[in-house]
Amino acid sequence: MTSAITDEQRALAETARAFADEHLAPFAVGWDQTKHFPVDVLRKAAELGMGGLYVSEDTGGTGLTRLDGALVFEALATGCPSLAGYLSIHNMVAWMVDRYGDDEQRARWLPGLCSMETLGSYCLTEPGAGSDAAALSTRAVREGDSYVLTGSKQFISGAGVSEVYVVMARTGGDGAAGISAFVVHRDDPGLSFGPNEAKMGWNAQPTRQVLMDGVRLPADRLLGAEGDGFRIAMNGLNGGRLGIAACSLGGALAALEGSTAYLGSREAFGAPLINAQALQFRLAEMATDLEAARSLLWRAASALDEGDPEAAHLCAMAKRFATEAGYTVADQALQLHGGYGYLTEYGIEKIVRDLRVHRILEGTNEIMSLIIARRLTGAA
Repeated sequence: MTSAITDEQRALAETARAFADEHLAPFAVGWDQTKHFPVDVLRKAAELGMGGLYVSEDTGGTGLTRLDGALVFEALATGCPSLAGYLSIHNMVAWMVDRYGDDEQRARWLPGLCSMETLGSYCLTEPGAGSDAAALSTRAVREGDSYVLTGSKQFISGAGVSEVYVVMARTGGDGAAGISAFVVHRDDPGLSFGPNEAKMGWNAQPTRQVLMDGVRLPADRLLGAEGDGFRIAMNGLNGGRLGIAACSLGGALAALEGSTAYLGSREAFGAPLINAQALQFRLAEMATDLEAARSLLWRAASALDEGDPEAAHLCAMAKRFATEAGYTVADQALQLHGGYGYLTEYGIEKIVRDLRVHRILEGTNEIMSLIIARRLTGAA
């Protein structure tokens, strides 16, 4: 179990936090209010290597570990959980292409993904297949040297703006074994998008349906082999869950820091609020919960880096625990701000709204509990 980070990792986290302080935090509320997706800022992050964190260096990636990534995403999310969350998803897509693509696919897609001149989106969930992802109905039919894709994907972050979509589609029979993965480009004929969803949070990135009406792809767009898609999707999600867990910690950390500053600046009943022992205890509990979640996250990230057979259920544990803790801490921070926490200008209510979805995406927390329980009981 990793109990400490190295000086290099500490410097990496400090770089990401400095980027968040300068390029994300001052603008996050405005982006949320106007539903603006700041692609130019994402590309600035990519200049620091944040577009291909886990991608091999030979195709423009940074070649970092999952623990490194956890540090980066926590730091970025102090500035804006919504943008940090999209970066986590983009990095998941880039890793999947790097890990499962052939040499031609890697050379074709990864340089643009790593520079974020090309944005990526992950397409698994469907209108009728969310938690039961193995039941997806999008179909890919082989016709000569092509595959023809028909179906729709739901709740796709970055949709419409992203150029590259890793799409899971059924090439075989029912169940997980019949699913394959494909790389679809925004300009492929037959691909279209639904309207931008009106959402509770994550407003600084678009969320739309991805619609495929006879999208014809050359056979070289198949990622891996036929039938590998579900395994590819799940392995991608192990890392994605760590990223979202880290984003929950970062958003909650920003809320905790804001609460500490607020209590130090306010007086009530003739004394600074920060001197009230009851409020000090609340801050202590919030900080302890975040530290416990961070320790579990680092443990899971290290397990994934090391190929530990326990990694998948540790990632599920970290995702469930960190997203619950992060949301709770952010909500407590809003309470500590009193009425001011409910106002947009303080930024706390935005963090609460952004972190709420983390308990749903990359697998709901109920599904995380199911993964953990199956590991404990040996159930199929």
